[in-house]
Amino acid sequence: MAESDDTDARIEPSATNATPEPPSGWTPTAEAKARATRFRWIAAVLWAVAIIGEGVGIFWLLRQREFVGEDGTLLRDPDTGLLEEQGVTATFPQWAFIALLVLLVVIAALSITGSVLWKKANRLDPARKSDKTRFFVQNQLGAIIAVVAFLPLVILIYLNKDMDKGQKTTAGIVGVALAALAVFIGVDFDPPSVEQYTADQSAVILLLGKDEVVWVDGGKVYHVCDEVSAIQTGSEIRTGTTAQAVEAGKIRLTLQFTSELRACGLPVPENDEEITEALRAIQAGQTDTVLPAPEWTDPSEAPIVVEEAPAE
Repeated sequence: MAESDDTDARIEPSATNATPEPPSGWTPTAEAKARATRFRWIAAVLWAVAIIGEGVGIFWLLRQREFVGEDGTLLRDPDTGLLEEQGVTATFPQWAFIALLVLLVVIAALSITGSVLWKKANRLDPARKSDKTRFFVQNQLGAIIAVVAFLPLVILIYLNKDMDKGQKTTAGIVGVALAALAVFIGVDFDPPSVEQYTADQSAVILLLGKDEVVWVDGGKVYHVCDEVSAIQTGSEIRTGTTAQAVEAGKIRLTLQFTSELRACGLPVPENDEEITEALRAIQAGQTDTVLPAPEWTDPSEAPIVVEEAPAE
């Protein structure tokens, strides 16, 4: 996608529809930014507790043992010169085994809850896809934390010499299954980006002449006008900017904007299908796709006039 949010392209309202100059790039609302920060802090605390729980399991719980046959005979090891008690066997106590299973479930619950909150924060305040390292880490941090919180503990379960075969098999299977679940939920398979939100905002401004969309509480998309059937659900119809729509949980512009423009009696660009396909690609993560400028049958119908930025 063209770097429209990083340029100083001049945007002028048309003579027939004077509107204030729209923003040059998408940014979250102050309320959305605050909510995202709050979600991230809560997620960080939950993840910290999960890792502390892992430490308790490694450095205390897995070291618990009971000795069987403590009336064994003392013998001297000729290789070391040390005394050792023959006939004594160390076992992993049943209470510690049950506590270990409970701990694994608690770690999974903390990790998963943190990942869900972190994803919500990223929907409200995403990273830029152009910053590849930050984009990857920010969106996949839940999966990374799940690996950190489980992998060392699961490995040490299998290496524990005091557990019997049944205990080790059960704890190992539970640990691997919960770890896989936490990692799967922690992965964001369709992360949003500033570029994606900016493309939707740009399309709205080019089609309507202003950053104003409508939505209802249900659904995941916002619409270009309030007379379309998709939002005649009985719920309150809300109006605001694309950033406010994202704050309300609407992650993208509907791809049915052509029929909506017609339903509301608004002009439809001749290249509407081309714009739709570009938005589809950008919303799918292909942020290097160029968003076409609308081509109007009658130039006077253009709700806004946007000059091309000078070539660098």
